[in-house]
Amino acid sequence: MKTLINDSIGDLEAALKNNTDLQEKFKTNPIEAIKNVEIKNPKDTDYWIYRIIVLMLGLAVITIIAGLILIAYWNDGAAKDNQLVTIFATISSGAIGALAGLLSPTPRK
Repeated sequence: MKTLINDSIGDLEAALKNNTDLQEKFKTNPIEAIKNVEIKNPKDTDYWIYRIIVLMLGLAVITIIAGLILIAYWNDGAAKDNQLVTIFATISSGAIGALAGLLSPTPRK
């Protein structure tokens, strides 16, 4: 049976203090005992991390596209600010790429 801990030494220490079976395993063979300790990754259990990231990247893309439309509308006959449009387009394409990377399925082994 694997012992679940967070990724810190303090959690390993607390698991050793509270689990007598784990203490005995560490006394007899510490290398085998540490192989039975599994580190919990917060990305595996906290799905709000991904939801917040996807929401923020989506809002960034929508805001930038709206900003590009407003710039195009306001600068009808005047000289266009090409540098600003290029910066917005670059940020938007980066955010779209990040969204694609987050939302694509992970390959199965």
